[in-house]
Amino acid sequence: MSLMTALEIIISASLLSAAPLIFTALGGVFSERSGVVNIGLEGLMIIGAFSSIVFNLTFGKSLGGAAPWLGLVVAMVAAGLFALLHAVAAITFRADQTVSGVAINFLALGLAVFLVKKLYGKGQTDFIVNNFKQVDIPVLKHIPIIGDIFFTNVTYPSYLAIIMAVVVWYIIYKTPFGLRLRSVGEHPMAADTMGINVVKMRYFAVVLSGIFGGLGGAVYAQSITLNFSYSTISGQGFMALAAMIFGKWHPLGAMGAALFFGFAQSLSIVGADIPFMKHIPDVILLIAPYVLTILALAGFIGRADAPKASGQPYIKGHR
Repeated sequence: MSLMTALEIIISASLLSAAPLIFTALGGVFSERSGVVNIGLEGLMIIGAFSSIVFNLTFGKSLGGAAPWLGLVVAMVAAGLFALLHAVAAITFRADQTVSGVAINFLALGLAVFLVKKLYGKGQTDFIVNNFKQVDIPVLKHIPIIGDIFFTNVTYPSYLAIIMAVVVWYIIYKTPFGLRLRSVGEHPMAADTMGINVVKMRYFAVVLSGIFGGLGGAVYAQSITLNFSYSTISGQGFMALAAMIFGKWHPLGAMGAALFFGFAQSLSIVGADIPFMKHIPDVILLIAPYVLTILALAGFIGRADAPKASGQPYIKGHR
């Protein structure tokens, strides 16, 4: 196998694995930039994966190729509504945000597995037929060298995730909404004094984190696993959370970190197909993404500054 072929395999697999992490990490950026810690990204991905697969299985025959795209919309709505639970607990009732996020993770997994058994009479759903297939991007695939590496055997959501990261960066750093969002996360009392509704902004940000988390879960389920079970989402939400922290709560930084973690995940998927890696024990390749996540956080979290009001409930009139 030539180096070029190996690069094509690794990069296409990396983009495939990174897309769900990018979407979910962007959701985390919205929530934490508003001052609400969201440990529940894993649970939001679970809800997104579950709802998209159920929708796809139910309407796939009648909708055909549109089913996975509409499945994304359903997942975004379902996870956005589910995120409201975290918003109510953390913002309205001022509960511990970490505990609330962990509860969201447990609730999402338990509810999804329960509904799967009720709907399908077994511990997992059937496999979907209409999914996000790997394709060659028209026109771009003909670019010399770059076309073969970056624009062949990829899925459209992979590039949608990268585009969305740029859009989110623009929204947060170049628009009045983004300025208000960051002010609420840095100094909510000052923002309140300037007439910004802190509670409303935080609710909106947490719901956005649910929308993006559901999108990430739906992309993962409809492009990689192609069904839903208790193990469909197994740590990807926490990897997205790590990508957000590794990326210093910045959309483009989170995207870069997610691409790095996607690369690590891709090695466990395609490592056996690459000659110079096939002699590495499978267990090493399987644990590599999680080991790299820990090492990245251990090396960089001390130098990453979270929004100053992150994790702090806001009580109007209290310092």
